[in-house]
Amino acid sequence: MYSKMRLFFSGVAGSGVSAIACFMKNRGHDVRGSDRLFDSYPEHHLKAWFQGMGIEIHPQDGSGIDEHTDLFIYSSAIEKDNPELTRAHSLGISIKPRQEYLAGLTTAFNTIAVAGTSGKSTTSGLLAFLMKALGFDPNFIGGGRVKQFMSGSNLGNHLTGRSDHLVLEACESDGMIIHYRPAHTIILNIDLDHHPIDRTSTIFRRLMENTTRYTILNADDRRLMEIQTHRHTITFSIYNPSQYRAERITYRPLSTEFFLKDTRFELPLAGEHNVYNALSCITLLSELGIPLDDIADALRDFRGIHRRYDIHLNDKRGLVVDDYAHNPHKIQHLMKTVSRFRDNICYIFQPHGYGPTRFMKDEYIRVFIENLRDSDHLILLPIYYAGGTVSRDISSHDLSEGIRAGGRSVEVIEDREGIFDRIHKWRNYVIFGARDDSLSVLAEDIARALIA
Repeated sequence: MYSKMRLFFSGVAGSGVSAIACFMKNRGHDVRGSDRLFDSYPEHHLKAWFQGMGIEIHPQDGSGIDEHTDLFIYSSAIEKDNPELTRAHSLGISIKPRQEYLAGLTTAFNTIAVAGTSGKSTTSGLLAFLMKALGFDPNFIGGGRVKQFMSGSNLGNHLTGRSDHLVLEACESDGMIIHYRPAHTIILNIDLDHHPIDRTSTIFRRLMENTTRYTILNADDRRLMEIQTHRHTITFSIYNPSQYRAERITYRPLSTEFFLKDTRFELPLAGEHNVYNALSCITLLSELGIPLDDIADALRDFRGIHRRYDIHLNDKRGLVVDDYAHNPHKIQHLMKTVSRFRDNICYIFQPHGYGPTRFMKDEYIRVFIENLRDSDHLILLPIYYAGGTVSRDISSHDLSEGIRAGGRSVEVIEDREGIFDRIHKWRNYVIFGARDDSLSVLAEDIARALIA
């Protein structure tokens, strides 16, 4: 693992793959990569950023792979007939999918795996931030970009520390986390996302069984409690009894205050879901011997994760929020958070991918019917398509029809420019969806239009 290797990452621009590639580059390896995003947009700013780090970027045609490549790591978005995968096979190069490679890393470090169908990016980033502030000097591989880690040499989704601690976002999407061997595991919740709930429960149970020390679980999540079998389980909660239960919670538009065992915590993030995220980190750190007062001091300095409740405008002219929420559970928490403090909200949602939209269609419709109020409106953008072979047998119109049948105000806008034709009809906007950073640009443009 630590002798210098030539590593090639196919799909390197993806949030998960980019974190591993940069992490391994910082550990002294020769790292190269490709992404169809750069083939389509050769001047993309991320391409120049990788090159500035010393990561060679090649066309995704197999030309970047030769007999000197020691290991080919590929994103789950790469198809089986991808020319790079074909060439790696023909040269007899060792090949691993991203999650299998991560599974190997979990045994090389004192790993803390952060799992759950919602909140794992924020929680893993927050835990890495707290551990860094508290002197652990951790390593970190995540999917979200921690704002305070972002720099000219760091996208914000990784840290290379000198300790053997590794904070790892453990995504259940391809089921490979059943091969992880972490020292500690945090599991936040179980809901519908990549798999049916029964399948996700099985995956998380296996992850618990493979954990050697503490398993940190949300006692308010009924499904988690039903599969809890680990002998060293520590629980946190807001409502149900647990070892770490938040009390006297005060929700504010941009922050939250709560007490835990008579210690006051100021969380610079809004929403009940972020109380759960913070509680999980506090629970683990406390069990590792860190005083609650020290954790509270570090917590108040956290500035959050890129595209998680990013505020582009918040004054008398209106509110504009940009968020990564993309599954029904995340969307529900986002809408509940904003609706505590604002009426007359225009939500703008871009579904991500045809497969996920098809799989979660009924739950999307349900969550919007239940959380849109009479004063609210929903704009659906066309489904985000990142390329590849996929059946396009569903559209945002299918969601719109179901939501409208439930009595809610909804429309589909194919061209984003149409939003600006009546920008002042609403004062509050929440823009959300996964994977597409241009949604942040849309949020900024809406904020500028409201100011103008």
